[in-house]
Amino acid sequence: MEPVILLRDAVTVLGGFPALAGADLDVWRGEIVLVSGPNGAGKSTLLRLCAGLASLAKGSGRVLGFDLVRQRREIRRRVGYLGHANGLYLELTAEENVRFWARSAAAPAHDDVATLDRLEVPTRWRSLAVAHLSAGQRRRVALACVVVRRPDIWLLDEPHTGLDGPSRDLLDGVLREAVAAGATVLVASHELDRSAALATRTVRIVGGVLSSTDEPSDGSRGTVDVA
Repeated sequence: MEPVILLRDAVTVLGGFPALAGADLDVWRGEIVLVSGPNGAGKSTLLRLCAGLASLAKGSGRVLGFDLVRQRREIRRRVGYLGHANGLYLELTAEENVRFWARSAAAPAHDDVATLDRLEVPTRWRSLAVAHLSAGQRRRVALACVVVRRPDIWLLDEPHTGLDGPSRDLLDGVLREAVAAGATVLVASHELDRSAALATRTVRIVGGVLSSTDEPSDGSRGTVDVA
């Protein structure tokens, strides 16, 4: 069985600089993989590459069996990506944002409301334009936009940012539910204690490089560290 993410000597260039410099990575279905490393190490670029949002300049890669050079559109349809920016339409209400993504994913009727309920988004927020919500409230709505799409792979960049303690616990529960239902999660985070407790495995990226390893497919915990 092929990994759901397979990178070999992957290079991504941003502004003439190799933000990923020969990354090798296997990720298997049902894993929660924590991507750690210092600022500027390449964590965000790795997630964007796997989401089909960054270009592969050299090497090879496949996500869900799709080629990262020729089939990026197909990849984008199957993954859920949340970066530092929330990607919300500020003039739309919270409910309208989630409904938009539900329809784009052909989600079952009323999934938008069910998702807002699952993320415990209060009713009083739902009719407010996102522009009027706080940073933490926007983050909760942005997460709902990912959840409602039911992606096969979740690619989350600092997802706990802006959330209070109960909201962070809620997110962790949602991620565990997604994995139990067959999804795979990659999460880049500086909050190592929280994220490592959630993850089944940790990989460390430094200078855009991940080591080539035999990675577990059984959910056992391991760590890959590149000096």
